[in-house]
Amino acid sequence: MTERALQRVLTGITTTGTLHLGNYVGAIRPAIKASREPGVESFLFLADYHALIKCDEPDRIERSRMEIAATWLACGLDTERVTFYRQSDIPETPELTWLLTCVTAKGQMNRAHAYKAAADANTAAGEDLDANITMGLYSYPILMAADILLFNAHRVPVGKDQVQHIEMTRDVAQRFNHLFGRGKDLFVLPQAEIEEHQELLPGLDGRKMSKSYDNAIPLFEGGAKGLKESVARIVTDSRLPGEPKHADNSHLVTIYDAFATPAQRAAFRTALRQGLGWGDAKQQLVDLIEAEIGPMRETYAELMAHPEKVEEALLAGAKKAREIAQPVMHKLRQAVGLRSMSTKANAKPTDGKSNKAKLPVFKQYREGDLFRFKLEDENGELLLASRGFEDPKRAGVHVNLLLEQGLTALQYVLADPNGTVANPSAVEAALKVLAAEKQRKANASGA
Repeated sequence: MTERALQRVLTGITTTGTLHLGNYVGAIRPAIKASREPGVESFLFLADYHALIKCDEPDRIERSRMEIAATWLACGLDTERVTFYRQSDIPETPELTWLLTCVTAKGQMNRAHAYKAAADANTAAGEDLDANITMGLYSYPILMAADILLFNAHRVPVGKDQVQHIEMTRDVAQRFNHLFGRGKDLFVLPQAEIEEHQELLPGLDGRKMSKSYDNAIPLFEGGAKGLKESVARIVTDSRLPGEPKHADNSHLVTIYDAFATPAQRAAFRTALRQGLGWGDAKQQLVDLIEAEIGPMRETYAELMAHPEKVEEALLAGAKKAREIAQPVMHKLRQAVGLRSMSTKANAKPTDGKSNKAKLPVFKQYREGDLFRFKLEDENGELLLASRGFEDPKRAGVHVNLLLEQGLTALQYVLADPNGTVANPSAVEAALKVLAAEKQRKANASGA
């Protein structure tokens, strides 16, 4: 299938909380299923810049980013199929946000739902119209537009309360295309994708499951014991064991249905009508959920114990994302006039001889069943050698980890996690040279 036939679908998750069973049923499970559809190119990101609008607790944001990333990976997200990344790892996003800000009408932002709701609340309380309203909240739709337009997403799954933001994104994209496109569209106009039949799981009290209602069933938090204790708190009627139950009116049954096969659903309803006690029914629900969630919880615990694995997955995703974002931003800089002042910057020598300076170099090699890499300086002197990796792609990811993070990534790379290198300053200098060269090539390739 050609790339033109692919439909890009983009979803962001704000990193301010811990995911619960309702998030799994309503968002995680269907999104992972959709990402496996043929003809779909999925982008899934941790919206940690957006989190700063809502939360000023650094530790909470740090913890939430880790928990949410580990949750998606544990639930089966295939990072080979899905571009999975942190918003804050993509510097092109805030850069595009500024370009879009420069063509966005203030009046349009005045009509944004989030700003209007905050302003109306201030007026009702007798406060100044803009009391405690930050520019982050006010400009939130522009950042969201940059998230979408940077990757020219065709479809954006959102709740009904977010449809206005997609409409604003389309308006801003059209204005940018008109001003700078010279007859060609620089941006795809995205479509909001509303899941009318999305499964909304009821909470312990029958209302929508939500942390704010204190009625949520944890997904992984608290382990199997936490799951059982939460299910035990589901509100049911006062009918005793042996008395027929009204199965279709029970939110316990609704939760059961979200994990059961059609045959299991029918059998569960029959048992309740025949007098199955609520205690036994809750235990059956626990067993059913545990059968699906239990193995994922083990994977989640493993990831939480080894955050470097999550970091590795996110950095690999950021690399994939930036391979798309960098040439897009180069094209947009050209369009708005932020161009190189030299037309000869990348010219080749005319005498047929290369004047290219020697650079440090990473060399990958195989040793037995493992793949390793080493870093040599411009004179061929060894600076560091890596541990062995089972997959050459993993070795490549760790090379990029060093280029992105410098010496702080050595703990993930060295054969001995507690080991050192003979000359850290030489390693650091070589990494800076290679990172700059990589950026130069990326800019040149987008020309």
